[in-house]
Amino acid sequence: MSITGRLLRGLEVEVADELERMVQGRRLSPVQQRIAHYLSGHLPDAIFLSSVELAERAGVSQPSVTRFAMALGFAGYPEFRHALRPLVVGGNGAAHAAEPRRGGVNGAAHSVHDMIDDEIRHLTAIRDRLASGLDTPRADANGLPGRIEGLGTALAACEPLPVLGLQGSSGLVTTFAYYARRIHPDVRPLIHGGAELAEAVHAARRAGSEWLLAFVLPRYPADAVHALEYAAKLGFRTAVITDRAEVPFPADVVLPAPVGRRTVCDAHTAPLALAMLLVEAMAEAAPLRTQARMEEHERMTDQTGVFLQP
Repeated sequence: MSITGRLLRGLEVEVADELERMVQGRRLSPVQQRIAHYLSGHLPDAIFLSSVELAERAGVSQPSVTRFAMALGFAGYPEFRHALRPLVVGGNGAAHAAEPRRGGVNGAAHSVHDMIDDEIRHLTAIRDRLASGLDTPRADANGLPGRIEGLGTALAACEPLPVLGLQGSSGLVTTFAYYARRIHPDVRPLIHGGAELAEAVHAARRAGSEWLLAFVLPRYPADAVHALEYAAKLGFRTAVITDRAEVPFPADVVLPAPVGRRTVCDAHTAPLALAMLLVEAMAEAAPLRTQARMEEHERMTDQTGVFLQP
């Protein structure tokens, strides 16, 4: 029996359909197959286990559990478990669980709690994913960074540093650029599409830039995707903070950060946290420059009265 068959055996049709969608076309390693085998016989109990507990029962390492979830297209194990839990415990509550709860004071309170719980799960997924990558090299055979520290080093050395984000992602670019400018001499936010965006990408390349950092979150703006394609033609290496590991646009390095969908507009808590971790990695990559620029920034704000004194 195939891995898919063993995963689906004994489950209700609706759950089977959802798991089939998750595993279809995935190539699982032997260790990941071992996790799949365990889930096939223990899914109702397994969805309540932590990644450490599941790893222990399946006889694998905790990072292997995280990588298994990522192989199925999730940002980490918590997101995978959260996607399965409503199917197992609530039947067709899957669609219901994905919707905000409404109706009266108690309904609103539940909606707020669920939204915050989702964001906690998303942050936990990032933490688990970063923890699972601690044993990976700083760069692969093609010189692409394997850890966030490696990407921070590459971006810290990139001058100028263009940072792309359109529509809903433009606020993340503005925040990232505000803090990154304190430690980096030339950060260029790209938040307008069309011909202006193409010209800005071209200008950055002519000025010596080798990396383009992009925030591309749902819904993916066509101009942002076109800019990534154009950047690849110009010889840029691209790093993208987005909502999932597998994306329909070109990127050399993908940093997945789930977005919250229980509110009218998507919540970007996890992408923002990942952006700030990247600023921290850039700062640590060039400590002397960081210290000098931070001290200079403090002198400037004192002299110009930028902030009110406490």
